[in-house]
Amino acid sequence: MRSIFMSLFYKSPFENLKRHADKVSECARMFSKAVACHLDGKCEDFDNLTDEVARLESEADAIKRNIRGHMPKGILMPMDKFQFFMYLREQDKVVDAVEEALYWLSYRSEGIKDEISDDLSFLVEKVVPTIEKLSPLVDIAARFFKARYKEERTEIKSLIRDIRQQEHEADHLERELIHKIFTTVKDPMEVFFLIRLVETIGSIADHAQNASDMMRAMIAE
Repeated sequence: MRSIFMSLFYKSPFENLKRHADKVSECARMFSKAVACHLDGKCEDFDNLTDEVARLESEADAIKRNIRGHMPKGILMPMDKFQFFMYLREQDKVVDAVEEALYWLSYRSEGIKDEISDDLSFLVEKVVPTIEKLSPLVDIAARFFKARYKEERTEIKSLIRDIRQQEHEADHLERELIHKIFTTVKDPMEVFFLIRLVETIGSIADHAQNASDMMRAMIAE
């Protein structure tokens, strides 16, 4: 019944949530390019790509504040308001983790050893798809909460399963890479740098899964 009252809300909160998700997707693309650029060693666009991610993070943050600041008190929503804001929180943390990973990577101007950089590239390839699925997830959810069609719920669940599977694969790679760093890298400072970098990149997929878990809770009957 709450979906009926959604039409009374002057603007669906999912409109801005989708705009926020689109910024997250843009960050995913910039993140992949920036990491590849840094690992290449000859690319000169890393700083520009990092600045672009910082700009997108700032825009996403502004959208987040707008959503939080313009939600009328007592508004009837077709989902639990707490779950909605928790979803927004986790989706926003994806962008924060992307920005943090790039800033941390920038501290290693001398580059990363080839035997680690290849695995790092593979980890990024596993992490990025979890971010890219958030925008279509929000888009389908927006349609679902208007009419609650069974087909759209099925699509949402399918996307959530994909995100969970990809996060699981990224988590497995993260553990393997950390083990490899401990066993092959001798310099303690380099070990510390690499492990924190790997864990930060891994946290991107963690937050994407957390967001999808909140979406699963929102569509539950």
